[in-house]
Amino acid sequence: MDPDVCREHLEKLLADEVSALTRLEGLLDREHEHLLANDVDELDRTGAERQSCVGELVRIEDERRSLCRMMNLPLDASGVDRLLNWCDPSHALKRRWADCGARAANCRERNDRNGALVTARLRRVTGMLEVLTGRANQPKVYDRGGAFESPQPSTRVLARA
Repeated sequence: MDPDVCREHLEKLLADEVSALTRLEGLLDREHEHLLANDVDELDRTGAERQSCVGELVRIEDERRSLCRMMNLPLDASGVDRLLNWCDPSHALKRRWADCGARAANCRERNDRNGALVTARLRRVTGMLEVLTGRANQPKVYDRGGAFESPQPSTRVLARA
């Protein structure tokens, strides 16, 4: 493979990746806003857009791995670094590669933040359901298969005043 052709291809992949990661950052911020507002419809729409964006990032990663595979390099970051050293002696693309890493870390932080919010709300709802079903004071134990054992349901009449 010609180093110039490889460099051009990597340059395009990195530009596409920066674009997709920037879009993902915005989508994760919107998702957080929709979570806070309990806007399920918008959350569904944003989730679909996020999945499309993640699909694009997976496609880019596959192409980058393919380049490494063609050059018989490791399929991880060290392989990309070696590929960049070979085809980009000016190191101009290394800055873009570092920018991709920083943006990916930002996306991970935003995704973790959203996941923590979802987990906290799920725990709250689970706690309320346990109170309603009479399971709040029952011990949480596992059965042989590793699933929570379901205690005998208690009967409780709920009335609306």
